[in-house]
Amino acid sequence: GAYALPSLSPDGQRLAVDVTEGSGADIWVYDWQRDTMTRVTFTGTAQNPLWSPDGRYIAFRVPGEGIYVIRSDGSGKPQPLAQSKNAQVPWSFTPDGKRLAFFETFPGTGFDLWTVPLESDSAGLRAGKPEVFLQTSADERAPSFSPDERWMAYTSNESGTFQVYVRAFPDKGGKWQISNSGGTYPMWSRNGHELFFETLDSHIMVAAYTEKGDSFVADKPRVWSEKQIGG
Repeated sequence: GAYALPSLSPDGQRLAVDVTEGSGADIWVYDWQRDTMTRVTFTGTAQNPLWSPDGRYIAFRVPGEGIYVIRSDGSGKPQPLAQSKNAQVPWSFTPDGKRLAFFETFPGTGFDLWTVPLESDSAGLRAGKPEVFLQTSADERAPSFSPDERWMAYTSNESGTFQVYVRAFPDKGGKWQISNSGGTYPMWSRNGHELFFETLDSHIMVAAYTEKGDSFVADKPRVWSEKQIGG
C-alpha cells in the first residue's frame, strides 16, 4: 500500500496515516510501544488524518463529502464536522481543541481558509457554523494556529510563488511574510518561538519570531536540516 500524510499524536506515542490499498484509502494508527497498526476507518475514502489536541479524536477528509471525525481508538462511527462537495482539508486545531482550521477550494478563488467552532460532550465532537478566515483570488492553504492561538500561519501564491505568511487571529488585516525563497506547510514549534516550513525544493527551514504588541516579528529563515525531504 501507499502510506501518506503522517500525523503524530499529541503525546508522540502514536502515528496516524492514510493508507491506500487498491482503490480505497483509510486511516490507520500505529502504536510504537505495542508495534501494532489499528485501522480506524472502513469507508475506503478517508484521507488527511489530524489529531485533536487531547488525542481522543482524529479528523479526516472524505473527498466530495467534507470533514469527519472519529475516536482515535477506533470506537464509534465517523461524525461530520463540515460538509461540502468541494475539497475540504482539515489542517490545524487550536490548542484548546475548540476550533478547527481547514482549507476549501472554490471555483474562481482556488483554496480559501476557514475555521469552525467545536464543542465536546459525551457523544463526541460537534461543529458550529464554518467561518471564512481568508478568501481572495489567490490560492491559500495549510492554515496553522500558533500555540497561543494569537496567530495563523498559512501558504499563499499571491506573489506568484507560494510563500509562508502570518496573520493575527482573528484577522486584523495585517500580514507578515516569513519565507523569502518560496515556502509551504508552516508548522509551529510547541515549546519555543519558532516557525518551521518546507521550501519548494523540499528542505526544512525555521524562523525564530517575537511578538511586539499586535505585531509579529520574524527573523530571517535559516536551514534547519541539510537533508532533503524524500519526494
